[in-house]
Amino acid sequence: MQYRKLGNTGLTVSEIGLGCEGFIGKDEAFANEMLSLAFSHGVNCMDLYSPNPSMQRNVGRAIAPRRGEFVLQAHLCTEWKDGQYRATRALNEVEAAFDAQLKNLGTDYLDIGMIHYVDSLSTWQQVEQNGILDYARQLKREGRIRHIGLSSHNPAAALKAIQSGAIEVLMFSVNPCYDLQPGDEDLEKLWADESYEKPLFNLDPEREKLYETCQRSGIGITVMKAFGGGDLLSEADSPAGKAMTVCQCLHYALTRPAVCAVMAGAHSPAQLRDTLHYEDAPEAERDYAGVFTSFPKISWRGHCMYCGHCAPCPQGIEVAAVTKFLNLCRAQGQLPETVREHYAALSAHAADCIRCGACESRCPFEVPILANMDEAKAIFGY
Repeated sequence: MQYRKLGNTGLTVSEIGLGCEGFIGKDEAFANEMLSLAFSHGVNCMDLYSPNPSMQRNVGRAIAPRRGEFVLQAHLCTEWKDGQYRATRALNEVEAAFDAQLKNLGTDYLDIGMIHYVDSLSTWQQVEQNGILDYARQLKREGRIRHIGLSSHNPAAALKAIQSGAIEVLMFSVNPCYDLQPGDEDLEKLWADESYEKPLFNLDPEREKLYETCQRSGIGITVMKAFGGGDLLSEADSPAGKAMTVCQCLHYALTRPAVCAVMAGAHSPAQLRDTLHYEDAPEAERDYAGVFTSFPKISWRGHCMYCGHCAPCPQGIEVAAVTKFLNLCRAQGQLPETVREHYAALSAHAADCIRCGACESRCPFEVPILANMDEAKAIFGY
């Protein structure tokens, strides 16, 4: 298992984590089996969005022996009412649900307290103004949550929250189909057939800005919907019209800026094993470039997807890394200090490019790599 620093939190997380969807409605034996399998492969983090008390108790007991080394990401603003999950912004309900959650989990703190489901600017404004954000800050001061997070599917709302300076971890839906779509408060548009009827070209600029702002600001991203609820794994259901593999979906998400972990949903040990196989899969099995170029009506022409097909460079330049740092500067409109330092740490730089063009000849997306190297040299100075 590979591990990544979760932004500036000081936490280290396994790049494959667990979602909780598959645990809902299952018994304690199932939770023990799934978590035992996850532990044996080095998984050390999980997202718990559901307030289902039975599921919380089952998970809490299963992770209890490892609680100090297990990164628990769970949500504020969800409650269990009349046997149903419900999102709430009423502060008294948020407080009661949080207390019940800790009790059910058998713990006195969450590593990350996620402000749940902020998918509109008006919802973020409500969080800021009705006491929920203040409550999250209070919980952090008290040590009942260690870090404040936020979950969202809308890049406009997520970016506004990130820019507030209050959010340390972002849970966001990341996959190659949703990344093409502009932000919208109507989430169903992300997977609606009509959203993919016209040709689509490259990443939505607002999503790209969100990822790069998180990277620059030290905000770690934990990923949901990496498989699009399973749709991307089926040719019949995929909005792209082609099926991707589990490894390809995971690799796409894990190569986006600021992404630290994918909270992958699994409904059976077999599904979890398929996900964990990513850690042992060869590069050819992870590679998503080929299937991307076969998508009908979707093109990433001219846009670096950080797929790595440009390598190897005879000068040892990590072309994808240089491009990623260049994109961070473009998004910011200047050279941030942190980006400058990360660029300096590379073993070879844009100025080392001998313009042989081998990288461009291998790029499946026709990225103007030589022009990017020239621009990077001008910005960074070497």
